[in-house]
Amino acid sequence: MTTYTWYQTLIKPSWAPPGWIFGPVWSVLYVLIAISFGTVFYKTFKGKLSWLVALPFALNIVFNLAFSPIQFGLQNNLLAALDIILVLGTLIWAIIAIVLASLKLSIIGQPGILWIAYIQIPYLLWVSFATVLQLSVTYLNWK
Repeated sequence: MTTYTWYQTLIKPSWAPPGWIFGPVWSVLYVLIAISFGTVFYKTFKGKLSWLVALPFALNIVFNLAFSPIQFGLQNNLLAALDIILVLGTLIWAIIAIVLASLKLSIIGQPGILWIAYIQIPYLLWVSFATVLQLSVTYLNWK
């Protein structure tokens, strides 16, 4: 069974968005992710940020990129639900880490990087929605 056919056979909540919306939303989010995460990694490699600040960003990328192969390749809703929870958790951790790092930089008179936390808000909103959606799909298709 193809991935598209398999996903179409799943029971989804009535509020699930149409499939075509995911491409444009993720396209915008990946631009924001590239800019903000790229800045974090650049500043980390330059020694301006701790590796501990970059860790949740790195883990978030790993979990984010793992979602589609798990959901659509393995066709495993339960593992996909666990993965999206990890995406959400590492994103919240990353936002907290960057806010704390920005405050620390401001105290020592260096330019803040709080904008990196603000640019995560659309990603946080979408991943929160995606988490509830995936948990709903997992529950509705539990056998």
